[in-house]
Amino acid sequence: MNKVYNTIFINGQAFNCAKSMSLKELLVYLEFDLSLIVIEYNNNIVNSYEFKNIFLKPQDKIEIITIVGGG
Repeated sequence: MNKVYNTIFINGQAFNCAKSMSLKELLVYLEFDLSLIVIEYNNNIVNSYEFKNIFLKPQDKIEIITIVGGG
């Protein structure tokens, strides 16, 4: 069986993901700590509780901003 992929863009770089993948599944797959990131999805900031309800489509643009503590 052939897998079907979507090509999306993460921080400007092309990335192939499974066609039925949610934003949350993508972020977990990429091993991000969901409590330490801010996501811009197609030019809109997304609340973390929405990640599981957003299913990726071809040409979607995702910017991942990692929050870093320091002092």
